[in-house]
Amino acid sequence: MANGRYKPTTDLIWRVGHKLRQYIDQVQPPDALVMVLIALFVGAGTGLGAVVFVWLLRQIKLFTEQLQIWTGDVVGLALAMGSAGLLVGYVVNRWAKEAKGHGVPEVMEALALRGGRIRPRVASIKVLASSLTIGTGGSAGREGPIVQVGSALGSTVGQLLHLSADRIRTLVACGAAAGISATFNAPIAGAIFALEVILGKFTVSYFGAVVISSVAASVIGRIYLSDRPAFSVPAYPFHFQELPFYVILGVLAALVAVLFIRMLYFFEERFDEWQLHPAFKAGLGMLLTLGVALLLPQRQALGPGLEFIGEAIAEDFSLSLGLMGALLITKMLATGFTLGSGNSGGVFAPGLFMGAVVGGMVGSVAHSVWPEVAINPGAYAIVGMAAVFSGAARAPITAVLIVFEMSNDYKLILPLMLATVLSTLLAEYLFPESIYTLKLRLKGISLQRGRDLDVMQNLQVKEAMTVDPYLVQANMPLPQLGDLLQRTHHHSFPVVDEDLNLVGMVSLRDYERVANRENHEDMHVQDIATVGRLLTAFEDEPLSEIVQRLAVRGINKLPVVTRANPHRVVGAIRRSDIVKAYNVAIARRRKGEPEQDIEKLRFQSTPQMCFMDIEITPESPAAKKTLASVAPQLPYECVVVSVRRQGSLLVPHGNTVLQPNDVLSVFVRRSDEAQLRDCFLAASSIQA
Repeated sequence: MANGRYKPTTDLIWRVGHKLRQYIDQVQPPDALVMVLIALFVGAGTGLGAVVFVWLLRQIKLFTEQLQIWTGDVVGLALAMGSAGLLVGYVVNRWAKEAKGHGVPEVMEALALRGGRIRPRVASIKVLASSLTIGTGGSAGREGPIVQVGSALGSTVGQLLHLSADRIRTLVACGAAAGISATFNAPIAGAIFALEVILGKFTVSYFGAVVISSVAASVIGRIYLSDRPAFSVPAYPFHFQELPFYVILGVLAALVAVLFIRMLYFFEERFDEWQLHPAFKAGLGMLLTLGVALLLPQRQALGPGLEFIGEAIAEDFSLSLGLMGALLITKMLATGFTLGSGNSGGVFAPGLFMGAVVGGMVGSVAHSVWPEVAINPGAYAIVGMAAVFSGAARAPITAVLIVFEMSNDYKLILPLMLATVLSTLLAEYLFPESIYTLKLRLKGISLQRGRDLDVMQNLQVKEAMTVDPYLVQANMPLPQLGDLLQRTHHHSFPVVDEDLNLVGMVSLRDYERVANRENHEDMHVQDIATVGRLLTAFEDEPLSEIVQRLAVRGINKLPVVTRANPHRVVGAIRRSDIVKAYNVAIARRRKGEPEQDIEKLRFQSTPQMCFMDIEITPESPAAKKTLASVAPQLPYECVVVSVRRQGSLLVPHGNTVLQPNDVLSVFVRRSDEAQLRDCFLAASSIQA
């Protein structure tokens, strides 16, 4: 990035965007016309991106097959998959960590927390990483990558044109819809997916642009890829007597969906705990995927699996129950190894694969029990695809429509709707988070209707806790405890042993309960303290979690520990600390979601000014330097508003040391954009 070619190219792109924005401001065309044209561009661009992605997948697959011919079947496949994992892990960790995994949660996070702003480089890294993962045999789908690519394209176009955050969100949704539409030849489902999953809300303002983008991508996909449905499905009949079997299918689909979610994140957590370079983790994950796939003679667990589904449905799913059970288990394990280890790909296709297998199992049993009614097990496989995906993604409308468009069969719409809705409701009851939102929840982000509504999500315990709390020794005499309570006016203290390890909590109520006893002076803290299973707080948890934990037992204080050593007390968090931190959280939300106040400032009161996000990379000349030392090189009319560092938002000062991966939010005059970029361009990513 620091080479001489990068700077002129980047300057040209940003200047073109700036000039185009100036032209739009001068001509002042209708807003609706502007959004229609931009949505068309994003849809067509995403469709072309899908074409390139599919072409690249085919080339890598052909190379893998050739490598198998040269070196031997299993050896060649192991070389291809292991090498692909190493390369994917290195590239993703080095240039775009957002490209890790299945991609959709990262798009949802950008919408909820960053006004839809996604780094432009994510698209190219995601295409490369996913092509290597899927093309060599990784168990993942291609819809997640192209959704992230389309979303990144929409976000980049919005940022280049200096659009408002709400319009950037719309373009992100346009890109997501276009990705699904081009990948599966399903324009209706693509539009609904963007509204139901990505945005989490249906409004007229979003719907028009999203549909236009989805149609544009579908046209491009049909021209260059195929205009046929993804599956060739026979005309399956439906009898109302089969409804009980479809109810059973809905229940089983929910169980499989929840198991899929938990297993995927279980593997991801285990891989994250290993102290290895991400490249080695990803390479090992691909080899483990191969090991699981070799358990079956035809290695059906490799790749997305859509071709196998199409063949099985065409043959009316004439597989044995044992084989179908093995397919379900191996596919779930292979997907967990592939994506949990840090490789890149989607969960859509694996979910459809598992759903088809579950449906095939139910259909086979139903056919053996009642052959004159449950005639075709393949029909159950189609319904199972929608039911499992919906149970995992909590997107029943998308699931029904995408399977309907992929199969082009309307006769199964009733059992399709029944099983899908039942699976969604039961999965929601068993496990409240979807396969997309769980990743955000683990980061402390709680989404409702596509937005992060908890005002204290971005404030961690360590930022509000008392760092040096009063610690009470377990062998402290009660008279000393009474003096300490009276002197400090605290209501409770963490109790530690001689090695300062947490063993319990003691409160004013505990002391008052025994204070009137005759022998209380001979007692010690350990005699009255609460020991055993204690409620604690980790220092990196969001305060929103702690509020709920305090309310569970109506207590006032929690000891704070680290994840590395959960017995060592590093602080204490009280209700009063949380109340004081609330105002800070409100201020951070206003800075973290600038579209309401800042966007008005951008286009009304000061149209000559704009906000820019600047990421400091390790090679940047500003890295490891204080803001005061960098300030003389910055434009005169320039204000550094905030610094985002590892999920936290900092208020910058002159002595703030800029660290690699910091993201600066800068308010600058539009005419000084080029000068500002020059100060950081050597090794930074800038978003306007």
